[in-house]
Amino acid sequence: MYRSATFLTFASLVLGQQVGTYTAERHPSMPIQVCTAPGQCTRESTEVVLDANWRWTHITNGYTNCYTGNEWNATACPDGATCAKNCAVDGADYSGTYGITTPSSGALRLQFVKKNDNGQNVGSRVYLMASSDKYKLFNLLNKEFTFDVDVSKLPCGLNGAVYFSEMLEDGGLKSFSGNKAGAKYGTGYCDSQCPQDIKFINGEANVEGWGGADGNSGTGKYGICCAEMDIWEANSDATAYTPHVCSVNEQTRCEGVDCGAGSDRYNSICDKDGCDFNSYRLGNREFYGPGKTVDTTRPFTIVTQFVTDDGTDSGNLKSIHRYYVQDGNVIPNSVTEVAGVDQTNFISEGFCEQQKSAFGDNNYFGQLGGMRAMGESLKKMVLVLSIWDDHAVNMNWLDSIFPNDADPEQPGVARGRCDPADGVPATIEAAHPDAYVIYSNIKFGAINSTFTAN
Repeated sequence: MYRSATFLTFASLVLGQQVGTYTAERHPSMPIQVCTAPGQCTRESTEVVLDANWRWTHITNGYTNCYTGNEWNATACPDGATCAKNCAVDGADYSGTYGITTPSSGALRLQFVKKNDNGQNVGSRVYLMASSDKYKLFNLLNKEFTFDVDVSKLPCGLNGAVYFSEMLEDGGLKSFSGNKAGAKYGTGYCDSQCPQDIKFINGEANVEGWGGADGNSGTGKYGICCAEMDIWEANSDATAYTPHVCSVNEQTRCEGVDCGAGSDRYNSICDKDGCDFNSYRLGNREFYGPGKTVDTTRPFTIVTQFVTDDGTDSGNLKSIHRYYVQDGNVIPNSVTEVAGVDQTNFISEGFCEQQKSAFGDNNYFGQLGGMRAMGESLKKMVLVLSIWDDHAVNMNWLDSIFPNDADPEQPGVARGRCDPADGVPATIEAAHPDAYVIYSNIKFGAINSTFTAN
């Protein structure tokens, strides 16, 4: 909900739009299964690619960095277009530099902090590829998406996130002449937060107006917006799933009010809050966590179903349902226990309207088109898998008290059991560098085709 990127903490960082040759790019394999009925699944040979914002970028004819700390190389990058011509993004050492490994076929392990010879890397974000140079596009309507997760080593303040963003299939390679790297090197990220910390947008460097947010990142004049479906944002103590819509139905560069920074939040192209289903926030404080109904000390399966009004792949999105499977037992999502919200365990237009009213929140989700708009975006989505900490609001929106100055007894303020200070990045990076999440056994297909119960 308040997503921001975290990066390498040494000098050789960030994306350029040419292609470097110093490190070969080898995408880790992560096969998935596509299902038509229970037990009738076929394997697809998919792989993942690291987001370009994490990569080393240097001048095209040498090792000189194009970006160091939180500053651009003024000689190589006097403006956005020139910078894109002068700078090259290079291949990635997935395990050695970023702590991204595949412990078994179909499994992906993302380590939170990875120390290496040059310093350390914090967090990572990868995308699922259909081929070596194209992202896999999903139409989620009238389908379900299932995966296994192990969050037992993800403490308060961290977020192991699995979500879909309305990115371009080729990462913008054909659409923007300044982008010579494309999906093969993880370009073209966008989401509903309209992030302004993306270094290259639409084939140009985001150098204009760039200012350092901290010692290793910053924000520029432009942001990049698109719809987003958060399947899973979680640690071992809290979780939420959340649709986010936009007034546009494709990747769109923003500036000024349209990016929705600060007080312009509800003037943005996109709905940054979304319509979230967080069991703890919605009144059931015994459903998710260590030793709870869904016991986060052990792996489990997450099933998300996208139900249409006419039961077809082209119908209007009606509702989004959630199930868990642990130890062979299917666990339905928790039921809401909040005054003013009808008892339900799925997301629908009615739920969103009631939840926003009960919590006193701005229903910008509905204003920008709600479930119908979300359904349109779900026809062409790219899968994102990540681990991150939150330099904006310490992940309090997910697992603690938010806003921090609000009364935790008021409806919607308490999102989880965590202390607000647990998510301070400097604290959590020092205390839990070995934290990690494992995603595995991804399946996609017809509703009720990807999971079974004992």
